[in-house]
Amino acid sequence: MTVADPAARAAPAAPSGRLSFLDRYLTLWIFLAMGAGLVLGEAVPGISNALDRLTVGTTSLPIAAGLMLMMYPPLARVRYGRMRSVFVDARLLGLSMLENWLIGPLLMFGLAVVFLRSAPGLMAGVILIGLARCIAMVLVWNDLACGDREYAAALVALNSVFQILTFSAYAFLFLTVLPPYLGLGATTVEVTFASVAVSVGLYLGVPFVAGLVSSVGLRRRRGDAWYETRFAPRLGPITLAALLFTIVVMFALQGGRILANPLGVLEVALPLALYFVLMFFGAFALGRKARAGYERSTTLAFTAASNNFELAIAVAVSVFGLASPEAFATAIGPLIEVPVLLALVRVAVRLRDRWAFTGPAAAGAAARVVRGPER
Repeated sequence: MTVADPAARAAPAAPSGRLSFLDRYLTLWIFLAMGAGLVLGEAVPGISNALDRLTVGTTSLPIAAGLMLMMYPPLARVRYGRMRSVFVDARLLGLSMLENWLIGPLLMFGLAVVFLRSAPGLMAGVILIGLARCIAMVLVWNDLACGDREYAAALVALNSVFQILTFSAYAFLFLTVLPPYLGLGATTVEVTFASVAVSVGLYLGVPFVAGLVSSVGLRRRRGDAWYETRFAPRLGPITLAALLFTIVVMFALQGGRILANPLGVLEVALPLALYFVLMFFGAFALGRKARAGYERSTTLAFTAASNNFELAIAVAVSVFGLASPEAFATAIGPLIEVPVLLALVRVAVRLRDRWAFTGPAAAGAAARVVRGPER
């Protein structure tokens, strides 16, 4: 969005002829990126090993670079002075915490137990995904669906702090304490405070600081009008190019494992897809019932439905090993999340129409989704 005030958000959609080639066929490009990654992983000898060598610890440098570039434009568009209003509304803040830190982990735990009881390694990997709340790609989904940028940035920051403080305890509870009560084996997972902090700091801290410096510094120096009309429109292509690059790399890295174990992919995909859909619809409905409006209901929904696969993969690889079923399950997570959450972007707009969200924010959201987020 190149302008932030509500009146501007209500502007009519631009004629389709003015859409960029990338915007017009966004869904197609994402699926082509998935296919390109699979083909590269299989057709180009050694590319998977070459990408694996670009790893520091459990962090893939190409994926880390893609994610940070992908997150920078949405964070640079945030008006950080308005984020204080998010923390004033304790009711919506409490609703987000309930969805992210009680309902989400419990739902993923239940789905993992129901669908993967006979595959304890895959089950543990899926549970790990449910414990890691999203701090990266949720900003892209929220932006594409015209959610509230300031609200999304504030919730991501809050979830990051909570994740650093509680992830180890959650892993102990859901993998070690609860499974024996259901007749399942306990899994010991040792996750240090520092390892979680490093993951959060890398994937959120770097682009967050860059976005904050850009938004606050350039607005003060050049003014809001210049920032919104000259600088911000140039950022949009960075997000989509980085998203497509990240998807290609992820599928190239995992292509061999996907093709070698398609049944395992399906086993993991079913509970994950159900989780994404149930969390999205549940959070969206709760936001509407709380009269949060379309933009904040959308942000609540995508924040609740998305997960921090970077952290889940890092924990699974460091604890269980790269070749473990736990690592396999966490690696499949983003490959399922991308197409499902992309579909839910469109669903959000249909829900706006069906559930009669009103007001200028909703009207502007409709215009933006019809033509894609403004670049």
